[in-house]
Amino acid sequence: MEGAAGMLHFTSDRPAGAARARGKWTALMLALLVNLLFIAVLVFSVSWQNRKPEAVSAELYAPPPVNTPRPQPKVEPVQPPKIEPPPEPKPVPKPPTPIVEKPDTREADIALKAKRDAERKAQEQAERERVEQERERREAEAKKAEEKRQADARQRQQQQLETMRAQAQRETQLRAQAERESQMRAQAERESQLRAQADAEARGRAAQAAAGAARNKSQLDWIDKIRSRIRGNINLPPDIVGNPEAIFDVVQLPTGEIIDVKLRKSSGVRAYDDAVQRGILKSSPLPKPVPADLFQRNLELRFRPLDQ
Repeated sequence: MEGAAGMLHFTSDRPAGAARARGKWTALMLALLVNLLFIAVLVFSVSWQNRKPEAVSAELYAPPPVNTPRPQPKVEPVQPPKIEPPPEPKPVPKPPTPIVEKPDTREADIALKAKRDAERKAQEQAERERVEQERERREAEAKKAEEKRQADARQRQQQQLETMRAQAQRETQLRAQAERESQMRAQAERESQLRAQADAEARGRAAQAAAGAARNKSQLDWIDKIRSRIRGNINLPPDIVGNPEAIFDVVQLPTGEIIDVKLRKSSGVRAYDDAVQRGILKSSPLPKPVPADLFQRNLELRFRPLDQ
């Protein structure tokens, strides 16, 4: 506070000192001007009073001579020439009374004002500090209350979380136990179902195997019937060396009528290949399968000369 007051007094004296300096210079200039004017008037007055008086001439006339006894001439006193008094000197203006600078009270006023301003600012600063301290105290109390409230809320939340965690743990244990029991029952049921399914599949595979075997046998019998009919219509060429195999793709209708014959693999003997192809076409319609669901539209037929 003392530093602030001193700074304020320093800043307040600067304009006062400048104004005081200007006032002193103005008074000094006025005093010099008045003294110069006074000296000029004195010099003018002295030179005017010392001016030489002007000379006055007078003529004397004597009376004409009379034949009378000459009286004793009466000597009249000669009047001195009348000298006009010099004009009264003009009143010299009284030099102005020099301005005696009174003790400058402005500095004291400025200092007093600065002191009052400093005191006022100090009071304002103290009031601001008091208000700031009060605000900080209230903020600290509010912050402390808020922290306590948050701590209480966190504690309640922690307790709730612990309660919920314990409940969740118990529920998890109960669910785990129920799941284990359910899994055990499901495992037992699954094992039972698997055993039953395995038994059923085994029976099914056995039935399928039997059915497949029967179907394969029926299909092989049907193919053998077709090949027997075709072999009966083949005229083998002479001089066939070995037992070459010819493979044909045959396309038939459900009625057994042949609509296309293609040689897939030649036996190497052109005459034998042509004889087999003519025998296939001659055998149309081919025998029907029994049962009818064994029918195949596309047939692969193999022929060898020695299989006749």
